[in-house]
Amino acid sequence: METIGTWWMWTGFAVFVVVAIAIDLLVMERQGAHKVTMKEAVRWSLLWFGLAFVFVALLWWYLDSSQGREVANTVSMQFITGYLVEKSLSIDNIFVFLMLFSYFAVPQQYQKRALIIGIIGAIILRTLLILVGAWLLATFHWLLYVFGAFLVLTGAKMWFAAGQEPDISTNPVLGLLKKRIRITDQFDGEKLSTMVNGVKHYTPLFVVLVLIGTTDIIFAVDSIPAIFAITSDPFIVLTANIFAILGLRALYFLLADLANRFHLLAYGLALVLVFIGAKMLLIDVVKIPIGYALLVTASLIAGSIFLSLRNSSKSEVALPGKD
Repeated sequence: METIGTWWMWTGFAVFVVVAIAIDLLVMERQGAHKVTMKEAVRWSLLWFGLAFVFVALLWWYLDSSQGREVANTVSMQFITGYLVEKSLSIDNIFVFLMLFSYFAVPQQYQKRALIIGIIGAIILRTLLILVGAWLLATFHWLLYVFGAFLVLTGAKMWFAAGQEPDISTNPVLGLLKKRIRITDQFDGEKLSTMVNGVKHYTPLFVVLVLIGTTDIIFAVDSIPAIFAITSDPFIVLTANIFAILGLRALYFLLADLANRFHLLAYGLALVLVFIGAKMLLIDVVKIPIGYALLVTASLIAGSIFLSLRNSSKSEVALPGKD
C-alpha cells in the first residue's frame, strides 16, 4: 500500500485520537448527564472543524518541504474532498440517530453518552475496514469497478428512498434483541442494564447503542468506498474519516432541531455517490482531476442545502396565509 504517512505520522495521529476521546470523556464525566445547548454544540463543531483544517495545513507544510508543492496541493485537496464527503454523509447518520432517540424517547441528557460510545465504536470499526479495504484495492485492482458500481446503485437507491422514513419497529436487529434478551421500557440514568424484580434487564439506552452500531456498519459500507474513489492512500482515507466522525456528536446537537429543514440533502448526497461511483468506474479511462471532484462535490452538497433552506423559508412564510 502506497502512502504518504510515515510511522511517526501514523503514531502521532493515533495519539491525537486517543487524547481527543479521553478529553471528551473527561469533560463529559465532569459535566454529568445534561442537555447539550446550542452554544456548546456550535463551540465543539467549530473546534473539530478547525482541528481538521489545522491538520491539513500542517500536512501541506510538511509535504511542500519534503515532496514538493504539487504533491502537497494534490494530497491536501484529496483530504479536503474526502473530509467533505464523509462529513456530508455523516449528516445522514445524524438523521438516523435523531429517529432512534425519538423512537425510544431517550432523554436529551443521556444522548451525549450514547453518541460518544457510538463514535468510539465507529472509529475502531472504520479503522479496520479502511486498512482491509486499502489492502484489497492494492491487491485486486478490479475491486475499484465493484466499489464504483456499488456506489452508483447506492446513490440511485438513496435518491428513490429520500423522504421515506423507515419503520424502526420492523428492524431485524431490534426484533432479534427482543427475542434474545430482557428489555425494560424504563431508563435507569445512563446505565445500560438494571435489575427489575431481581432479574437483569437491559435498558432502552443499550438497545439504542446496538442499533447505532449496526447503523454505522451500514453507513461505513457506503462511505468508505466513496473516499477510496478520491484517494487510495490509507493515511488520507483514515484521517479524513476519523476527523469527520470526531465531529459527529457536536454536529448532531447542532442540527437536531433543524433536521426537517434539510429535506433535500438526501438528493444531493445521492448525486454525490453517483458522481463518485462514476469517477471510480472511469478511473482507467478518464482521470478526473481532484480539484474538479472537490468542486462538483461541494456544489452538489451546497446546492441541496441551499434549496432545502429556501424551500423551508418559503413554507414558513406561506403558513400564516393558510389560516
